[in-house]
Amino acid sequence: MAKNIAEQIVEMLENANVKRIYAVTGDSLNHLNIAVKKSSIEWIHVRHEEAGAYAAAAEAELDGFAVCAGSCGPGHVHLINGVYEAHRSHVPMLVIASSIPSDEMGMDYFQETNTIKLFDDCSHYNQMITRPEQVQRTVQTAIQHAISKKGVAVIGLPGDVSELNAEEATTSNKVFKTNPIIRPSDEELNQLADLVNESKKVTIYCGIGAENANTEVVELSKYLKAPVGYSFRGKMAIQPNNPNEVGLTGLLGLPSAYHAMHEADLLILLGTDFPYQKFMPVKNKIVQIDESPERLGRRAKLELGLAGDVKETIKALLPLLNEKTDVHFLNQQLEFYEKVKETQLTYVKDFGKENAIQPEFVAHTLDKLAKKDTIFTVDTGMCCVWGARYITGTGERKMLGSFNHGSMANAMPMAIGASLAHPERQVIAMCGDGGLSMLLGDMATIFQYKLPVKLIVFNNRALGMVKLEMEVGGMPDNETDMINPDFGMIAQAMGYPGKNVHKPEEVEAAIKECLEYNGPYLLNIFTNPNALALPPKIEFEQVVGMTKSMAQLMLGGKMEEALDTVKTNYKHIKGLL
Repeated sequence: MAKNIAEQIVEMLENANVKRIYAVTGDSLNHLNIAVKKSSIEWIHVRHEEAGAYAAAAEAELDGFAVCAGSCGPGHVHLINGVYEAHRSHVPMLVIASSIPSDEMGMDYFQETNTIKLFDDCSHYNQMITRPEQVQRTVQTAIQHAISKKGVAVIGLPGDVSELNAEEATTSNKVFKTNPIIRPSDEELNQLADLVNESKKVTIYCGIGAENANTEVVELSKYLKAPVGYSFRGKMAIQPNNPNEVGLTGLLGLPSAYHAMHEADLLILLGTDFPYQKFMPVKNKIVQIDESPERLGRRAKLELGLAGDVKETIKALLPLLNEKTDVHFLNQQLEFYEKVKETQLTYVKDFGKENAIQPEFVAHTLDKLAKKDTIFTVDTGMCCVWGARYITGTGERKMLGSFNHGSMANAMPMAIGASLAHPERQVIAMCGDGGLSMLLGDMATIFQYKLPVKLIVFNNRALGMVKLEMEVGGMPDNETDMINPDFGMIAQAMGYPGKNVHKPEEVEAAIKECLEYNGPYLLNIFTNPNALALPPKIEFEQVVGMTKSMAQLMLGGKMEEALDTVKTNYKHIKGLL
């Protein structure tokens, strides 16, 4: 019996080593669903397609490629947030967007959408299959684009086309995973070496593009007596075994990294597309090295911009450099970093009180008890702050989040993808109560597939980051409060343990119990709603804004909340101003 197009596509995915497809089945996807059932690929039945796209994005970041699918109309529209996340994070993902019958296209048919328009802004490749002769070429080209360009490829697949008889193409249906060595030319390397050699104070700043170059970055920093800062995405790879690291900068960062970058004569940016221009220095010389030359110079004024792989570029550069002997600048930055870390621990030592547990203490305890190879996922907002500042890189740990797209609700579904891809590893989702509430239904997916995911809910009963944004903007927070359900009871209703933690003295034992449990577990921790995450550089306007918002709270009769916010954050403010 001849195979149909759906079976042909699944066969190609098997050959590309795809292990699972995240989707909610539906009429236009049913033939693909049945083809998957007859294959070695697992169909992961999520409750919401957005969760499926986030799970696939997590798997793609960890393992290099993943697939999600959505049925016609609302099904593939639901994918869009997770698809944007994967594309903006430069992780290879294939999206199969099934659609209405091909003969009804353009007729305003039930559930009709234009997949080309819909996915055009969040993909490197985006095409519709309408004939059997297209299938192998289109699928092969889509996967090749996703892997080679590091982003999303989309295949539109009408439901009626998926059941047509397959035809063999004359072109290749094999996927080629290339690994070229890219580095600047000898002339460019000499220019860079001259800049480095003539600069007395050098700081290195690394992003996720330096992920595979930890050894080389450490060697370069030791040779140049240079402090090393990093972005949030770069932290897990760059922090470990790095005696010269001074933390991260940006909205979630530390003043030590900000200071080291601004005090240097020369700042070397390695594999980073750090988006926050205000945190970049403007008075010193800046060099940027990135494998994608189109990113050069769009975040800072550059003295020199070079295209190259970070590891290969450093290896080629080192023989051209003069070793520096003056350690004064480096030691200054390391001493300041130690003071910053002491300030951070102030919150760890101040546990908080009943129903107002300090989230810094929770994150620090979690860091202490988690395994050395744990995969952490963090919700956008305050959980990102606590993850950035208190979860330590070991060289084996990973941290996944919506760092570029900045969407809420990503931590729990990303943990699903991480746990399915790596069942042998501990997976911890640091969830905000706002984020978890958004995709609550996929807690059932965790139970359905018996995933040993640990959900740690930082339950501050508010949209914490939005509250902070409003307050530093001089506004009293409005409509940021949340009346939450009992997340512990919801977990139990889903089929696994859920526990509420109200007192600081209960935290460590509760986290131990959670992590040691053989299966999924939810820990609902009632954290301080007035704990604020202040950036490494506080602008005068932010101080004025905070003063205004506190005054408005007091004038509005919310004296207790205003005073609690000031008391909670006074030590941190004093340490940064």
